[in-house]
Amino acid sequence: MAGRLFIFGLGFSGLEIARLAQAQDWSVGGTCTQPEKVKRLRAEGIDAVLFDGSASLPAETLAPASHVLCTIAPGDSGDPALETCRDLPTGGVRWLGYLSTTGVYGDHGGKWVDETTPATPAQPRSIARLAAERAWQALGTRTGAAVDIFRLPGIYGPGRSAIDQVKAGTARRIDKPGQVFSRIHVSDVARAVVAASARDGPGAIYNVADDLPASSAEVTAYACELLGLQAPPLLSWEQAMPAMNAMARSFYAENRRVRNGRMKRDLGVALRYPTYREGLRAIAGVV
Repeated sequence: MAGRLFIFGLGFSGLEIARLAQAQDWSVGGTCTQPEKVKRLRAEGIDAVLFDGSASLPAETLAPASHVLCTIAPGDSGDPALETCRDLPTGGVRWLGYLSTTGVYGDHGGKWVDETTPATPAQPRSIARLAAERAWQALGTRTGAAVDIFRLPGIYGPGRSAIDQVKAGTARRIDKPGQVFSRIHVSDVARAVVAASARDGPGAIYNVADDLPASSAEVTAYACELLGLQAPPLLSWEQAMPAMNAMARSFYAENRRVRNGRMKRDLGVALRYPTYREGLRAIAGVV
């Protein structure tokens, strides 16, 4: 058996990671917020427990873990998983992983960023993520665990993609000249995290992104093409902005392209979906 992996947050990414780790002979446990999901995951062999961040988990829950991963976003009062992990003993857990965001780089006007680019977040949620990154790194220093930080752009996959938006009739095409987004398929998130957790080393920061940043309008148009549907009309940024909520506007306030060379080089990750085209074709069932 590879080890015992405990995942805070068995959601969209966390569950994909858990299942891949299981397939590679890891023992896996983790948290979710719904009793029905706990039962379902236990039936799959994942030792799920209830956790909503309002109270720390009992120490014995984490005691068997050799590896701990947090996928939970920090809340108003900080990172709830860190509160549970603050008393981890020195020399117990060997590896800590944290799913962060490429938002910590801030706006770069469409230029490329890599892991050596200074983190200059401007959005409140990205500022909180950078603070959480540093807190997990500090915990690793205290306990002697290696710490890997995974900076992720927009995550998509089955049930959460442009294909699903087009089918639901909610897709829009917004024309903001020069604006691009990096993205990553959830399957490739899992591949990168499991590869890192199985690797001996001092820990590092990894950008987990695909090879082709692109505009959301381009991605939506391709999804429509795969489905044999007419693409929605392009809306100018000025037309679209008044109907956007604050969260959506904040995404369009930043523009960067994310390099993934360290992930490929150091972790040996070959992306299953190197661009959105391969990812959307798989979701749509198009060979």
